[in-house]
Amino acid sequence: MCRNIKTLFNFDPPVTDEEVRAASIQFVRKITGFNKPSKANEVAFLAAADEIARISFRLLRSLETNAPPKNREDEAARAKARAAERFA
Repeated sequence: MCRNIKTLFNFDPPVTDEEVRAASIQFVRKITGFNKPSKANEVAFLAAADEIARISFRLLRSLETNAPPKNREDEAARAKARAAERFA
């Protein structure tokens, strides 16, 4: 899948509307191949992103876990270390 789509479940503080929306747009970009849709496709592109965001919110609210919430800063540091190792 697209490397720009981040895991959004089980974080403290919880995921924001903007993060879910950004992930939804990234997903639509990936499957359509459009970085930015043409004017003719813009309405369909944005409608798909909206629908995916709604479904994603519903999914995230319905999931349960016994694991402690992840810390955003720790996860970002781990991702940065993985990237440094990968692209070194």
